[in-house]
Amino acid sequence: MAADGPKGEGQMEDGAAPPPLRLRAHDPQDMDVIAALLQDALVPRVDMAFMAKEKRFVMVANRFHWPKDQIDAATREAPSRPQPAPEGEDARFDDSEDPPPFERVNCGVCFDKVQRVRFRGLSPDAKGEILSLLTITSEPRSITLLFAGDAAIRLEVEAVRCHLEDLGRPWPTRWRPEHELEEGEAPATSEGGSSG
Repeated sequence: MAADGPKGEGQMEDGAAPPPLRLRAHDPQDMDVIAALLQDALVPRVDMAFMAKEKRFVMVANRFHWPKDQIDAATREAPSRPQPAPEGEDARFDDSEDPPPFERVNCGVCFDKVQRVRFRGLSPDAKGEILSLLTITSEPRSITLLFAGDAAIRLEVEAVRCHLEDLGRPWPTRWRPEHELEEGEAPATSEGGSSG
């Protein structure tokens, strides 16, 4: 994994935001790092393109920044979405003095040496759809982007070549992704597990 930017995410010691993240992947192990960073990213269908002549598949993803050093009980219990307003009442603005505990940032993702792209579970007419990226799996000759709703995009590649770069600054959000637990599965904790 070649890092063109910082090795980690989060605030720097002086409180300043870190420079934008820039990474390159050249094998399936490198892709595991990119998959972890892109877990729970929101990807508008309109922001994806296969450029066959250039052998390139590109997308802009709105990635969630899981703050590994800030995962505590209160953070894990933070709501994943706004609570609905009681029937007959207008929606409320959040008047809380506390800053939002999470961040999102747009990032560009470029896959090179792509020979063919296959789609599963995606309607060609749903260009306004926003997909929720669950994970990315990779092998030496293929990369598969797995989305919520059993949708997938499979890239058949000559070799694993991926570039990820944050576009602009992160912005705060109160809402974190939520994952349904399988029957009998225990929730992840900050000790030895992950929260996402």
